[in-house]
Amino acid sequence: MKIILTGLGIVLVCIGAALMAALIRTLLIPVKHSRYKLESDEEEALALARKLSAMIQCETVSHAGEHDVPKFRKFHEVLAKLFPLVFEKLEKTDIDGNLLMYWKGKKHDKPLVLMSHQDVVPAEGKWTHAPFSGDIADGKVWGRGASDTKCSVMGFYEAVEELLKEGYEPEEDVYLSSSCTEEWAGDGCPKIVAELKKRGVCPYLVVDEGGGIITDPIAGIPGNFAMVGVFEKGKADVKFIAKGNGGHASAPPAHSPIVRLAAFVTEVEKGKMFRRAMPAQVQAMFETLAPYASSFGLRYVFENLWLFKPLLVKLLPKISAQAGAMVRTTAAFTQASGSDAVNVMPEEASVSVNMRFIPHQGMKESLAVMEETAKKYDLTMEVLHANDYSKSVDIHGPAFGMVTDVIRETFPGVAGSPYVMTGATDARVYEEICDNVVRFAPVIYGPEQMRGMHGLNENIAYSCLPGCVQFYRNLIMENDRRS
Repeated sequence: MKIILTGLGIVLVCIGAALMAALIRTLLIPVKHSRYKLESDEEEALALARKLSAMIQCETVSHAGEHDVPKFRKFHEVLAKLFPLVFEKLEKTDIDGNLLMYWKGKKHDKPLVLMSHQDVVPAEGKWTHAPFSGDIADGKVWGRGASDTKCSVMGFYEAVEELLKEGYEPEEDVYLSSSCTEEWAGDGCPKIVAELKKRGVCPYLVVDEGGGIITDPIAGIPGNFAMVGVFEKGKADVKFIAKGNGGHASAPPAHSPIVRLAAFVTEVEKGKMFRRAMPAQVQAMFETLAPYASSFGLRYVFENLWLFKPLLVKLLPKISAQAGAMVRTTAAFTQASGSDAVNVMPEEASVSVNMRFIPHQGMKESLAVMEETAKKYDLTMEVLHANDYSKSVDIHGPAFGMVTDVIRETFPGVAGSPYVMTGATDARVYEEICDNVVRFAPVIYGPEQMRGMHGLNENIAYSCLPGCVQFYRNLIMENDRRS
């Protein structure tokens, strides 16, 4: 007993010492504040808002499997009117409505690709401003595509237009890439990348959408922060099917298809089947944001992940769905089907799930876990589509460093932080030919803008548009300076 008590005492002393060391460390690290405030010339911002408005008014909704090329060529005509020098001076390649513009540099060692997408998702429901009106009101541009992501397309086209007007000649090649199938993970961007491969182009840096200047990115971290996506999770659409004998609902058999599916869904929803771990990029995010935390307790935890990481990994899914998705594979049930009549037992029923894979438990292992669980309930699994997680940008490398340097130059007071993309973008396609693919749209996404993406009343504050243009200008010139 004495030995046990002695051992327990040593453990308690060690825990106390670790907690004290963490406390002292937290007290020694200076508290920081996000001080970036939007300051832009009203006339300049309105001029850019009008251009974005014209782009929104040209409806470019895309649907899975459909290639409405004339619709997107009409959008190209709008771009040509808004940015005449770009279309006069740059080499244009139109691949089934997907657009690649080439600005030839004096050298070809470090090609830069600025990219986003032309297409938007459908606009359903009742909107305050008509979804393709492009209304400019209340300091915002309204409409489908305002924030996702015609704003960034406008930004890099305007940046090049202005530089051309000033007579700027790039040292390095610059490409403007925009697909028209991004919203349904279609073949648009792969066609552009295939064209670049054919030309032997290996970009030094690709900058796509995905991140942005996010307002209050985590509860307790107030202010605006440049969240730079450095890799994205894998994705799969999977269907689970349960079969039975059908029959009248007045005499239901045990273990019918829907009952088995319900039990399966319940087990998956408990969330214990996927391992939790904190990727290095997510740890870097918390360490970057830690000094900005509004409470001492939050700083204490985030600044001492050497001690609290195991606890934080367990708590994150309970604190925030977005944060929780950064530490584990997720499975979201989105569709279900059964009998065509209320009083008829189905011979076949199904549920569909959208999965997102994390590197420490990737596509193969995650799908195997789901299949093994499904077998317990006599379900069959059908993988409709699947791709694994993307590779990560080196967050300590020169390309990522250049992006964060340009962020600091363009948006004084904004901290740049890596983060994990839980969604999917065209950017992953470029990883076949480029090692440095980052996801960052240089506009401000507050809670209202985040709700509007793929939802009602999508909008963007037009005061952030000059900064968007300036970021792309600065990035082009900085890449040239470092060439």
